[in-house]
Amino acid sequence: MAAPDTHHIAVFCDFENVAIGLKEGNYPDFKIRPVLERMLLKGSIVVKKAYCDWDRYKEYKRDMHEAAFELIEIPHLRQSGKNSADIRMVVDALDLCYTKTHIDTFVIISGDSDFSPLISKLKENGKSVIGIGVRGSASSLLIGNCDEFIFYEDLVPIKAVQPKPAPVKTPQKAPAKPRATIAPPVQEAVGETVKTASPTRRRARPVIEKAAGGDSVLPTIKAEPSAEEKKSLAIEIVVGTVDQLVAERGGDGAISASLIKSTIKRIRPGFSESEYGYSAFGKILDDAQKKGALVVEKKEGGAVLVSLPPSRS
Repeated sequence: MAAPDTHHIAVFCDFENVAIGLKEGNYPDFKIRPVLERMLLKGSIVVKKAYCDWDRYKEYKRDMHEAAFELIEIPHLRQSGKNSADIRMVVDALDLCYTKTHIDTFVIISGDSDFSPLISKLKENGKSVIGIGVRGSASSLLIGNCDEFIFYEDLVPIKAVQPKPAPVKTPQKAPAKPRATIAPPVQEAVGETVKTASPTRRRARPVIEKAAGGDSVLPTIKAEPSAEEKKSLAIEIVVGTVDQLVAERGGDGAISASLIKSTIKRIRPGFSESEYGYSAFGKILDDAQKKGALVVEKKEGGAVLVSLPPSRS
């Protein structure tokens, strides 16, 4: 198999299948970002398509758009209540397989066993297939047919949402006397101003109410990170990426510095060492080694290999 930085990946998401699987497991909403970050450890994502009756899942459209997915509208059929996402996904994936030969890895986000024939055909054409689905709702046939199957819960550690306990009725207490911080006429005036204010002004209502209650209304201003804090963050990003790449490779071997940087750039396109106070990427590696977080080996010819220290590997 090609090295992780040479993979060209296409992601096909049967969105409704995953959303229903999470709902049946009483899990929180689906998040696409951790899925993409895991795939970016393997290579470049060149195609992203998500299939769904998006009128039913409007609340997810913004996140999927921001993740640069092409949203394919698949209306439900009135007769059966089902949709034709399976058929459309299969057609699009096979078309890509035959026309874009540089794409060597297909990611199928679904737990539906109906995609097993597609996976077999992709593998027949020399493609690697990674499946991603919800534990408990993913078909064992689908799991066994993939080259690799990743459970969504392993990417996003989640706990089932517990039902809220029924409210306990308590005896009503006599209303407390209002504080005399602001006289009643002034309080009324404040209330009227909020009612008639524009939407932008309305958002200030909690602040006004805090003022009426005598609490501080000064906003908390977060200080700009110091130079040392920025450097620590850069080291944290690099070490975290190395950790993930080592785990992706099964814990074996050193990783080239160029692969580490290209992986970070795929996950964080705006990453630049200068933003963290470094003049070169190699200096981040040097500082990480000084802190005992990485082992850096410089070879003849300029190659730099990076590994985790024995205590972490």
